[in-house]
Parts: sequence; C-alpha cells; structure tokens
Amino acid sequence: MNNVLIINAHEPSPFSEGKLNATLVDKAQTQLEAKGHNVRVVTMQDEIIVDEQLANFEWADRVILQTPINWMTIPWSFKKYMDEVFTAGMGGALCAFDGRTPEEPKKDYGTGGTQTNTKYMLSLTFNAPEESFNDDSEYLFQGKSVDDLMFHMHANFRFFGMSALPTFASFDVMKNADIENDFDRFEAHLDENF
Repeated sequence: MNNVLIINAHEPSPFSEGKLNATLVDKAQTQLEAKGHNVRVVTMQDEIIVDEQLANFEWADRVILQTPINWMTIPWSFKKYMDEVFTAGMGGALCAFDGRTPEEPKKDYGTGGTQTNTKYMLSLTFNAPEESFNDDSEYLFQGKSVDDLMFHMHANFRFFGMSALPTFASFDVMKNADIENDFDRFEAHLDENF
C-alpha cells in the first residue's frame, strides 16, 4: 500500500467554484483509502505551513496534483505554494539543490532530486475540448499534447527525482461537460495506476 498525497490546486473564483476538482479529489481519496492506501489531502485554502508540507512530501510515495488549467498553467495559489514549499525543499527534503557539482558546473542540472522512490500523477481539468490537442490543424496547441502543455509541471516533479504516472484529463468541462463519463474514466485510471 502507498502513502498518497493529493493536492487540490484549485483557487475558487466567481468564474469557477472548483466543484469538479473537489469532487475528483474526494473520489480519489475514497477510492484509494478503500484499496488500503493512506491518503492526505492539501488544498490551497488550507493554512500552508512549509515544514508540514515538506513532511507530507517526505511521507508520500505517490503524489496526485489535481488542478484546473487556467491560462495554460496552474492557478496562482499553487504557484505561490511551489515558490514557498518547493524552494524550502531544495536543502534536501525534495532535492539537494540542482544536482550540479563544483567539478562539473555545466552538467547534470536538475539531477539533485531526493524523491526518487516517489511517483506523481497530474489530473487536469480543461475548458478546451480534447480535440484541441494532438492535431496539427488545431490553431492554439499546434499538434501538441496535454503533457507537452504541462511540460513545466513534469519538469518540476522530475527536478525532485520523481517519476510520472500517466496523466488524466477531463476536457470541455465548461461548455460540453461529460462529467459522469469523466468520473468513470478517473476511477478506472486510478485502478490501473494505484
């Protein structure tokens, strides 16, 4: 059984209350606990105490980042979380700085991760339809995948030595939502990967 840290990165706003992301977090927690996993949940509305958050990462061997995609990235409050928690973890809790050595200052940037036994999963909610991705004829993403768009988040977790589980995504959640199907796919995705 695993120790699973679930981070709900949603920041409520008049435009988006965050019900879908909260429900996905609840479903993951319920399903994973029923399978015997230990689960901790952090939200951006919690009081973020850096040392407690670093302890959560040290405890976890699986991390799920549940987040809406706002303007092609994560919400501002999770970026603030990263700036505070991830930066504090550079002294060894998450990584031993950037992995370079005085002998080789130009090589191995990003190899100092201390969380090499931890896997992470991105679970994303998009207003964009699925058809916007992986299609060269689509204007905005120019044939890029969801994981291409989220490369920066993959790079952050890789910086800590973590390895990726397959990404999950719900698409078109504001205009053409298929929430029940998304929930079924999410449950199957968790079963397959945890």
